[in-house]
Amino acid sequence: MIISNIYHVLLFPPKTIKGNFDQTVERVTQVLKTEGFGILTEIDLKATLKRTRRWMLTHTNYKILGACNPPFATYKALQAEDRIGTMLPCNIIVQEKITGQIRVSAINPATSGMLIKNLELRGSGRGNWYLNCQK
Repeated sequence: MIISNIYHVLLFPPKTIKGNFDQTVERVTQVLKTEGFGILTEIDLKATLKRTRRWMLTHTNYKILGACNPPFATYKALQAEDRIGTMLPCNIIVQEKITGQIRVSAINPATSGMLIKNLELRGSGRGNWYLNCQK
């Protein structure tokens, strides 16, 4: 229960977007790009687990986007805290449990930064991309 409560505090409230799953992934990627983030990794969890035959209970679309803002992450964050790499890249999940209803979720870097006892990093997370997902 404690872990669940901590997790909910660290997350942005999930956004539900009506539309096509692949188009939503592309839209999230573009919004991140306009905010200075690049996608370092893209994990198609449905395809990965299907190959290993572990995706038997559900057949939902589920992608994990590993986003990074290189000037901030590599210069400012790493200069302030060399262990910040444990929290990089920032993962964004895009999932479709019900056809046409896509949920986008992510950790809020401003609140997750509170876990690090380095005052230089607190409140420095950039969450503007998340606010623009539905625009």
